[in-house]
Amino acid sequence: MAGNLRPGDDMSHSGKDNNKKSEKVNHVRSIMVIIVTVLVAAGLTAAGSQGGATVHVAGFNVPVLAICAALSFAINWLIFLPSWLAQTEHFFDLTGSLCFITLALLALNLSPGQDSRAIILTMMIFIWAARLGSFLFLRVRKDGSDGRFDDIKPVFSRFMVTWSIQALWVFVTSAAALTAITSSNRQPMETAAYVGIALWATGLFIEIVADRQKRRFRATPANEGKFINSGLWAWSRHPNYFGEILLWIGVALVAAPVLSGWQLLSLISPFFVVILLTRVSGIPLLEARSDKRWGKDASYQHYKQNTPVLLPRPPRALGSHT
Repeated sequence: MAGNLRPGDDMSHSGKDNNKKSEKVNHVRSIMVIIVTVLVAAGLTAAGSQGGATVHVAGFNVPVLAICAALSFAINWLIFLPSWLAQTEHFFDLTGSLCFITLALLALNLSPGQDSRAIILTMMIFIWAARLGSFLFLRVRKDGSDGRFDDIKPVFSRFMVTWSIQALWVFVTSAAALTAITSSNRQPMETAAYVGIALWATGLFIEIVADRQKRRFRATPANEGKFINSGLWAWSRHPNYFGEILLWIGVALVAAPVLSGWQLLSLISPFFVVILLTRVSGIPLLEARSDKRWGKDASYQHYKQNTPVLLPRPPRALGSHT
């Protein structure tokens, strides 16, 4: 039989074996990532549940915060299955936003003695999530697809990882608010809370204006194939992300005064948002995509050199590439 092998057959089989091994390694890594997301959520739940509200379920007192964490993963995994079967990412961002709203409303309704702080925190999350979710959903429906998922959708484990990370993102980002809403410590609103509300409103306003400016820019036929460097985008290359970070700092300030002990770990929320947007899936990906598309454009290089990546600053030169 060996004499019937043609030249290159051994290498062909070897290549296939290597590909199979590589696929197995990637599947194992994906499973490990999913396990880590669950463990991180569980750890934050254990810390934030100290002194928090509980509900009686099947003979056990279950922390409301634990129910919120479990529901975050359940919702995302439930929507992931039909999304993978249909090979679509159209409902990804919408699911994340609806998850934020569901968790906040659930925490408020299952926690006794709701006060103005708990109601305000719930409304802050509700308004932000409803606005962002509808915006992103309509955008992906108009564009037809989201390029971030092109290489991910076909692989079950990789696609599931993205939904698991979203579940973790929802829970960790809203952890400070959820912990405060479910906390048994009720205090009157103080100066820090009002400062937090002001920061949240400012951040939301910046995010909305930046998104609308970019949407109008892209809708103008004369701007096809160009980058935006006008309006808030002349002050920062990512003003929408600056607004996002600012509003979650505001949420944390409203929540912080009623947190104590292990609950204080939930204040990781705004730091998590900063790390995610500046080091993981936000700015790095968009900067790389922009560099690939306009890297050889002199006006883009000028814009990049004179415009801060995140923190807004009055433009040195507005330019006219619009």
